[in-house]
Amino acid sequence: MPEYYWDESKNSLLQQTRNIGFEDVVSAIKSKGVLADITHPNQERYPGQHILVIKINNYVYAVPYVPSKDSWFLKTIYPNRKYNKKYLIKEQI
Repeated sequence: MPEYYWDESKNSLLQQTRNIGFEDVVSAIKSKGVLADITHPNQERYPGQHILVIKINNYVYAVPYVPSKDSWFLKTIYPNRKYNKKYLIKEQI
């Protein structure tokens, strides 16, 4: 299991603006809340990035991250309607 790292100022901003933090993401990962792990679709602009699709509080969030040998740097967290429809609604049917 990789180590998880993030920018503390970004985490504070996310908690203030979106009421979610990287601690919530790590908790969801450990409790099997990961719905998908995909390569970022725009590798030209975001080379090497992946996106975790995570279920937190009955909604789907995208968490871009940069993997390295034994750690992941979490970039941000945002709610994603497209992934919510694709992964969560499908799960409920």
